[in-house]
Amino acid sequence: MLRCLFGRIFSNRRHRWINESALILRKAILREWPCRSAQLKLPTQPFWRNHGVRIPTLPLSRQCALWFVFAALPVPCSVCLGQQSALPNQPTGQSSAQLNVNWLYGAYLPKDAPLVPLTTERRFKLYLRQSFTTPGIYVKTLLFSVGDHINESPPEWGTGFEGYARRAGSRQAQFVIQNSFVALGDGILGYEPRYDRCRCTGFWSRTGHALARNLVTYNGSEQSLRPQFALYGGAFAAGVVAGTWKPRDRDLVAEGYRAVMTQVGFGFGANWLAEFAPDITRILRRKQPNKTKENRQVAN
Repeated sequence: MLRCLFGRIFSNRRHRWINESALILRKAILREWPCRSAQLKLPTQPFWRNHGVRIPTLPLSRQCALWFVFAALPVPCSVCLGQQSALPNQPTGQSSAQLNVNWLYGAYLPKDAPLVPLTTERRFKLYLRQSFTTPGIYVKTLLFSVGDHINESPPEWGTGFEGYARRAGSRQAQFVIQNSFVALGDGILGYEPRYDRCRCTGFWSRTGHALARNLVTYNGSEQSLRPQFALYGGAFAAGVVAGTWKPRDRDLVAEGYRAVMTQVGFGFGANWLAEFAPDITRILRRKQPNKTKENRQVAN
C-alpha cells in the first residue's frame, strides 16, 4: 500500500515539475529577450507532448536506486570537507607518489614513499581516479561482466549484446557505488584507503602482509591497525543497491553477502599483485634483453 502511494506521488510530482519548469523557462525567455522572442514560435506545451513522446515510469525500487546512485557520488567530498588538512608541504615527487592508482590492482603506496595521512583534497582526487579517470574500474567491469555473461547471471537479461550491455552497466554502477561508500567510510573513520607495500623481505612475509591488508588498515595515525569496516561495509551496501534493479524478487541480503565475498577474493589477488608487481616487472625486463641477444645470434 505504501509502495503504491509513494509511487503515485513520485510520478505525479515528476510530471508536474517538468511542466512547471518548461513554463518558467518560456516566461524567462519572453522577459529577457522580448524582441527576439516575438519572432520565435515558442511552444505552449513541452516538446515531448507535441511529438507524442512518452516518458517511461520506472518502478519505485529502481527510482530509489537511481536517486541513491546520484546522491552517493558527491558524498565523499561533502563529508570530508569538514576535516582539517593534516599534511605538511611536500615535494612534488612525494606528492605524486601518494596518489598512485594502477589499472590492475588499484591505489598503492610505494615502499620508499612515506606513509602520511591524506588530506581532504587528496582523498577526493584519489576517489576520482579510482572511480572515473583511470582504466582500472573499467577493466574490472569488463572482467566481471564477461563472467556474468558467460554464466548468464541473471538469466532474464538474455545472452545477446543487449544482455551483456545490461550486465556491464550493472557492474559499472555497482563498483562506482562501492567506491563511493568506501571513500565515505574511510573519510569518516580516517582510515587509509591505499595499499602500502611491505617494508619486509621474503616471499611469505610479503604475501602475509598482502593478505592482512585486505582485512585491516591503518587509522588516522598511520600507526595503529583497524579492521576494514568501510571496505566491506561499502561492498555489502553496493551489492544490496545493485540487487534492487535486477529482475525478479531477489534476496538483497544474499546479494550483499556475495559482493562481500567477491571483495575478499578480488582484494587478496589485487594486494598480492600490488606487492610483487615491481619484482614481476623486473623479471620480465631481464628476459627481454636475453631474447634480443638470442635473436641476434640466430640472425648472424
